[in-house]
Amino acid sequence: MDYGRWATTGKPMKLSPLLLFALSACTQPLRLSRDDSPVVLSHQMLTAPDPGLPGSYAVKTLYYGSGTDKRRAVFRDSVTLRTKTVNASPFVSLPPAEAKRRKKTWGFGVDKSPINGRVWYPAGDGPFPLVLIVHGNHNELDYSDPGYAYLGQLLASRGFITVSVDENFINGGIRGESDGRAWILLKHLEDWRRWNDSAGSPFYHKVDMHEIALIGHSRGGEAVGIAAAFNRMARYPDDANVKFNFNFDIKSVFAIAPVDGQYKPAGVYTPISNVNYMVIHGSHDGDVSTFNGLRTYQRIKFTDGQHWFKTAWYVYRANHGQWNTVWGNKDEGPRSGRYLDLRALLTPEQQRQFSKVVIGAFLESTLHGRSEYLPMFRDHRVAGAWLPKTMYITRFQESGFKPLATFDEDVDVTTGSVPGVTLRGDSLATWKENALALRGGQNDPLNTNGVTLGWNNHIRGADTTKLGRPASYTVALSDSLSRALQTGSESSIYLSLAPTDAKPGPRAPARDTTKKQDSTKKAAAKPPARKPGKAAQDTTPVDLTVEVTDAEGHVARLPLTRFGVPRRPLEAHILRRADQEKQRYPQQYELVLQTYVMPLADFVAATPALDPSRLASIRLVFDRLQAGTVEVDDIGVSSQTGPFVAVSEP
Repeated sequence: MDYGRWATTGKPMKLSPLLLFALSACTQPLRLSRDDSPVVLSHQMLTAPDPGLPGSYAVKTLYYGSGTDKRRAVFRDSVTLRTKTVNASPFVSLPPAEAKRRKKTWGFGVDKSPINGRVWYPAGDGPFPLVLIVHGNHNELDYSDPGYAYLGQLLASRGFITVSVDENFINGGIRGESDGRAWILLKHLEDWRRWNDSAGSPFYHKVDMHEIALIGHSRGGEAVGIAAAFNRMARYPDDANVKFNFNFDIKSVFAIAPVDGQYKPAGVYTPISNVNYMVIHGSHDGDVSTFNGLRTYQRIKFTDGQHWFKTAWYVYRANHGQWNTVWGNKDEGPRSGRYLDLRALLTPEQQRQFSKVVIGAFLESTLHGRSEYLPMFRDHRVAGAWLPKTMYITRFQESGFKPLATFDEDVDVTTGSVPGVTLRGDSLATWKENALALRGGQNDPLNTNGVTLGWNNHIRGADTTKLGRPASYTVALSDSLSRALQTGSESSIYLSLAPTDAKPGPRAPARDTTKKQDSTKKAAAKPPARKPGKAAQDTTPVDLTVEVTDAEGHVARLPLTRFGVPRRPLEAHILRRADQEKQRYPQQYELVLQTYVMPLADFVAATPALDPSRLASIRLVFDRLQAGTVEVDDIGVSSQTGPFVAVSEP
């Protein structure tokens, strides 16, 4: 958890009986977006074993720690491996009174922070990949580390040594400690390296130190990204007198409902590169209530020529705490159920089953090299039988991605991200590049730009059925760029898109420039303005045509819905009272763009004459919905690694 009062003080919030009655009396009706999961998740195209089910290994457990812990009996009386304390004071700064209180409570200060962990490991010779899981902020005495036992059991049975790391001693009412959480995590890895190299250790030569993953929840979700950055640094950015010497083979980072930007080295968001990255977030998160991890996803860079991928999943009706069995469904403390709307939530079993499936598949893909799981990250619909029935919006990008238009490089709407790209609009009502934001609005930036495209194919006039030429948006490629991209039938077109609720009015009739205009005639009267009122929600399915043209002029067209579902914004009402929710959140949804991975082989199948090695243009044709608006980002091409599985047409 992150910023609930209960989490930061360790005490439940005290609400008067009168206030509690008022909160319950003003509860707004439960409102949810229509669930399309019975159709969207009706496919199961992957034949690999369900990654959310136990594997073939028997599971063993043990604890490691200082052996002297005042509060934690398991780390005092049950440790198999004893560890030395570490001095976290350069990273965790406490006021004197708070430092004194914590030393009295725990029996130690942050200068003697323990290295405590509970371990689930496979019975076998190994070597096995190593996975560390770290919790986030919560009541310091309501210990968080046991809450990931369900993941520890699963992953160990599937051949991963899994550790739930104890950092409860820096939980509670402090700030600015996320870098400390990250540093402590890396100190755990130092002990694992020692145990793997030490004859007589139960893990002697059983740990594959070249295959390491870090998983973090909430502040721990930010900490695992910081740890991946610190891992390659020689010195601490905030005090260069503190030396680092980690350099572990961290291959994968997984963030569960993370915060982002609570720690900024040199005043910037933590840069992360050359790791596989996955982030998940719930629409009904009552603590970290905007999808902060999308910022981290956006800034992950792949620069070393190896194969990496990154993916982000937005989970409708998931909350913050149910990923951890200790935290539960009341994201801001035990009494927050009085004002958080818990009626919409997935069951704890559904939410944790989802995390088992995606964490299992992610680690199988990235640490065990099981490429048969990769297709579910490109298009989650192929794993419909594994995923709990709710709605998901997903992002995906591989290290082979070559951008054509990311809209971040300049303010010229006609130029792309690389020389040789020209952007054109035709008959668009709205065409502008702008900064994307999270649910919190302009004060909650995503730190990336996109393009807003709005259209209305109706012609304004007496005949309301008359349509003009469908609006379109074209990404045109020069011959030299087309050759340099080296695309082929194994390549895919990428774009990320989200519909909005905006609907432009009908377009003006085209002027006939061949006729002389009579200036004495009055202009046609405009229709009377409609009185303002709440418009009925548009439930018409969103679709458009993706058109690909090669240098010889061959054209292939496919509907966008072949590659995914363009959903209108999903309603997310977190608080019971509508007035409080509107005050707290500028909008009652998170606009998350869906990534569409569109194999060029599919376009060749539609038009066999199409030459995928000579792309001339990619065009979005708005011919399947007469009016609407979409946000678009990250248009490009990529040569995929591993298998690609297509969803069968329903």
